[in-house]
Amino acid sequence: MSTLHGGQIVARALANEGVSFVFTLCGGHVMSIYDGCLDHGIRVIDVRHEQTAAHAADGWGRVTGEPGVAIVTAGPGLTDAVTGVATAQRAKSPMILIGGQAPRRFQDMGGLQDMNHVELMRPITKWSVAVPDTRRLGEYVATAFRIATTNVPGPVFLEMPLDLLFDSAEEQNCVFPTQYRTRAAMGGDPDYIEQAFELLKRAERPVCLVGSQYWWSPRREAFPAFLDTFQMPVFVNGMARGSVPPDGPHWMMMSRKDALRQADVVLIFGTPLDFRIGYGGPTHINPEAKLIQVDLDGSEIGRNRAIECGIIGDTGTVMAQLTALARRDGYQVELHRGWRDEIRRIDREKREAQRGELESDAVPANPLRACAEIDKLLDENTIVIGDGGDFVATAANVLRIRQPGHWLDAGPLGTLGAGPGFAMAAKLARPDSNVVIVYGDGSFGLNGMEFEAMARQKIPVVGVIGNDAGWQQIRRGQIQFYGADREIACALDYTRYDQLAEALGCHGEWVERPDELAPALKRAFAAGRPAVVNIKIGGSDFRKDAISV
Repeated sequence: MSTLHGGQIVARALANEGVSFVFTLCGGHVMSIYDGCLDHGIRVIDVRHEQTAAHAADGWGRVTGEPGVAIVTAGPGLTDAVTGVATAQRAKSPMILIGGQAPRRFQDMGGLQDMNHVELMRPITKWSVAVPDTRRLGEYVATAFRIATTNVPGPVFLEMPLDLLFDSAEEQNCVFPTQYRTRAAMGGDPDYIEQAFELLKRAERPVCLVGSQYWWSPRREAFPAFLDTFQMPVFVNGMARGSVPPDGPHWMMMSRKDALRQADVVLIFGTPLDFRIGYGGPTHINPEAKLIQVDLDGSEIGRNRAIECGIIGDTGTVMAQLTALARRDGYQVELHRGWRDEIRRIDREKREAQRGELESDAVPANPLRACAEIDKLLDENTIVIGDGGDFVATAANVLRIRQPGHWLDAGPLGTLGAGPGFAMAAKLARPDSNVVIVYGDGSFGLNGMEFEAMARQKIPVVGVIGNDAGWQQIRRGQIQFYGADREIACALDYTRYDQLAEALGCHGEWVERPDELAPALKRAFAAGRPAVVNIKIGGSDFRKDAISV
């Protein structure tokens, strides 16, 4: 009869879930889990800050659809990870955070790093709990995976006290659940599907928005048929970026505001009416438009704006339901051909208006020109991480993502510093894909030391920094509100982050002229090790009215 120590039980439970990597910064409270990982072939990826470990677990979930796992020690190890967990919670991304704790018999006695982790994590997780017994460690890991992936995805926190992890239990007494998860998707109420279809059938100017819940749907294959059947203007955001091919007939990016302000029916799939859409208000959406809102979370439906039809359901499944109804009913897409063509015309004109900056030879490089050069190197397998403010917002309007799940940004929490964790997870999950972090120079400073971790562990990603020597997104607002002589706390230097990367064992490039962009980027992609391309960029009026509040 064999015995297992707590770390071996945890590792076996993780292996049962198909976990191949965990992300951590080493800590004494949790080191027995590392020992168990060695037994089960789970690679332990160590980072330089626990925030990155949490971001990497989040990134793994976004790229693969299965929860990533971060392991941190107690006290400050756990508090350092809070930002990463909060980012996943707001973005509705599945991940598991395992945190250490002082031995139970010493809790509340002043043990090393002892604090109330469970209550701290409760507001930003779907489930926050302390495991009560060594024999049940595997059971709690399995339950965490079920909760993280059921209905609306999200993060889960498991506290594992040190004595539970170092204690042993008879193998036959340990709980390893089986057949405890379902992949079933939630379809929409048929009556409400009928209501939504009737609204679309009568619409003259319909518009569709598709958000990140599309990526979590097991019925993603329903989207192309939905597009071909309804042929209304469709705009994607978040993890849905790339689901509409940029070389296809349905792709539009620049005309979303114009379409929403004129629409008479707006169909929204799996994205909240938050600040990104003006809370559904008249600055962004026609106040006379009728809204159809589809979401896995019923509490999101009707938040911030009255809706005509609310459907609780999975994005892909509801798309399939609406498509089947339209085909049975003989839906006439020709009724709004003129509307669709008008929005496409606006989209083309706005893109054409950018051409001067996209092709600019100004020195330092125009940020749109820098992004255009990055775009030329993206193929259908490239995964792009956005980690920054102004430069990333520019990139989001220029880069053409070819596949869903291949654009990762922090999401509505607006977290800076998530890039290295996302990128490490993406490259480990998809080793045949190029992985690019599009950085602001301010954001690079938060977790730039992770390039040492990437170099040491041979995780080759490329960081491209738009370096304007400042926190430009905030600086712009300061100047607009208070005047140029009142700017404060937003200035940086044109720091040679490329030289820092070289000191950390990476490839580095410094670029000042537009004609240097393409060769430098190509060398970075071909370097075979982590690389940083540090681009000195100038100004642009492209985002002159953007205020980051």
